[in-house]
Amino acid sequence: MEFFKIRKDIPFMRHALIFNVISLVTFILAVFFLFTKGLHLSVEFTGGTVIEVTHAKPAELEKIRTSITALGYQDVQVQNFGTSQDVMIRLPAQKGVTSAQQSAKVMTSMQAIDPSAKMKRTEFVGPQVGEELATDGLKALAMVVVGIMIYLAIRFEWKYAVSAIIANLHDVIIILGFFAFFQWEFSLSVLAAVLAVLGYSVNESVVIFDRIRENFKRYRKMDTVQVIDNAITSTISRTIITHGSTQIMVLSMLLFGGATLHYFAVALTIGILFGIYSSVFVAAAIAMWLGITREDLIKTTANANKKAIDPNDPESGAVV
Repeated sequence: MEFFKIRKDIPFMRHALIFNVISLVTFILAVFFLFTKGLHLSVEFTGGTVIEVTHAKPAELEKIRTSITALGYQDVQVQNFGTSQDVMIRLPAQKGVTSAQQSAKVMTSMQAIDPSAKMKRTEFVGPQVGEELATDGLKALAMVVVGIMIYLAIRFEWKYAVSAIIANLHDVIIILGFFAFFQWEFSLSVLAAVLAVLGYSVNESVVIFDRIRENFKRYRKMDTVQVIDNAITSTISRTIITHGSTQIMVLSMLLFGGATLHYFAVALTIGILFGIYSSVFVAAAIAMWLGITREDLIKTTANANKKAIDPNDPESGAVV
């Protein structure tokens, strides 16, 4: 299915150097902000108090969030779990204030909104648990990266694996750079979005690499640059349909998902936009600079190239 047919190939690789310089500068800035400002980690990573409250009727999350913010908590997380009557509240730790004191203040505030509110459970999450979550998250990210490299190396060739993983890490670091620069809260849901972006971005790279492989087989007279330009141009319609549909869904979460899904949707939006950009201008360009050729993807064995002639073999074609 195509929305439109482009008759003439767009010379993407002609401008590859300019766009990659822009990518490099953006990447360096993202790394700079990560080291200077750091990520604004949520309660899951830093530790704090978790409170579970049940209501007799569906809870009004915005009113609860506003009332708790009025107590001086800026990084409070309020969300439903299980049913619309059950609410989970995560509060950051405060110096000189115990978990019990925090819970009492929150319950007083919530009962002013809904007298039927009852505390089901309160728990203090220590920083050791948050450190463990952060470590596990980094391990998950590393496993995804290694898995993608192995997959691409097997399916294509090492040059493609290297170029794709550089492009994907480029997307991840830039997402983290945005969160560091604006000091948006980095939670487990945002980490899940980052991992999703890795898989989503590599899918676009695989589509382009597949078309490059087809073009190498189909167009014998094209050079590498022409093959790549044709591959990207011919997949534009597919890219618009796929990424446009995904972004509509993500945009609905961003606009109507509330505070719980806000930064998750923000991370996905940044990842989708930069994923398209990196697949076209970063992954394809790096593969070109690494010197991909027709022989990298269309490999023939020595037996297929030449068949030894054995005079004792009647099927060898030897003439006596």
